[in-house]
Amino acid sequence: MDAQTAAGRGDTQPAPGRRTSRRAPIDHRANLALLGLIATAVVIQLIAWPFLLRQWGASMLWIAVPLVVLTPTHWGLIHESIHGQLSSRRWLNEWLGRVLAIAFLLPYDAARFGHLMHHRFTRESFDRPDVHDGVTHRVLARIGYYTHLLGGLYLAELALPLLTFLPASWVCRLVAHKLRSEDPIDQDVRRLFVAFAGNSERRAHIRRDWMLSVVLHACAFYLYGAWWPVLAITMFLRGLWLSVADNLPHYDVMLDEQQRARNFRAPAIWHPVLMNHHLHRLHHQHPTLPWTALPALARDAASASVPNTDAAYFRAALRQLRGFGKVR
Repeated sequence: MDAQTAAGRGDTQPAPGRRTSRRAPIDHRANLALLGLIATAVVIQLIAWPFLLRQWGASMLWIAVPLVVLTPTHWGLIHESIHGQLSSRRWLNEWLGRVLAIAFLLPYDAARFGHLMHHRFTRESFDRPDVHDGVTHRVLARIGYYTHLLGGLYLAELALPLLTFLPASWVCRLVAHKLRSEDPIDQDVRRLFVAFAGNSERRAHIRRDWMLSVVLHACAFYLYGAWWPVLAITMFLRGLWLSVADNLPHYDVMLDEQQRARNFRAPAIWHPVLMNHHLHRLHHQHPTLPWTALPALARDAASASVPNTDAAYFRAALRQLRGFGKVR
């Protein structure tokens, strides 16, 4: 059994909270509509926009707004693929997720492995970037935290595939050293990460996808010509959104909180854009449910007078700028 399968099984002690075996059908119509929207956005960003800029100049810069706003939708579709909820056909589900990741310059296999590990070991020591480890000098740790929060996570994911060009033994030793710990759960985490780092099939997939991403975006930068900073800034803003949203539902969350995650309130118009990611605790409780099934669970909780949401989604995102959270 490889590390990818092991991470998905969840057969080691998970984060607190009981998961149920609820099932719901995939809403293929909703997924297809969002796939069409994101495919259009990708074509505009990588192909059409440079021609519009050359023709109409700075008046076309407004196009950056919808491209950036749709960032969580693009990631949300990749996320659904990771959980096998983008399509009921397994090969199509993975193919779509992989293509979407290539268009976002994300390593699909690494993102899938990391996300499944996140579900299995939520807010364990490797999965709480908002918490000071007590070892690193606090000034350096604070710089690292804000770098991670303000786009560093995305930049790190851009560079991650470069490790697959190094000898597997080197990478495995690097991962083992980075995740060294005497804690039994941390040792299990290290074992799975080392196994993934040494998996030749996954490494080959990551190298191939990274090269496709580089070729695709190199062609796009060529098309932009003198307008290339527009593409670079838009890509960074999309990466900034992804970095800010990544740990948001777990920021400053106590270890005894249900699923070590929170739900948030968001205006209804944002629900399809966020793909209901604001209901993150419900997703952790029911990771096999598609995104379209989460609002019904939230309504059930509300009708039963069960506290369902914590704070406004965007206000909570800004709250991360206060600094480190805590482990309590």
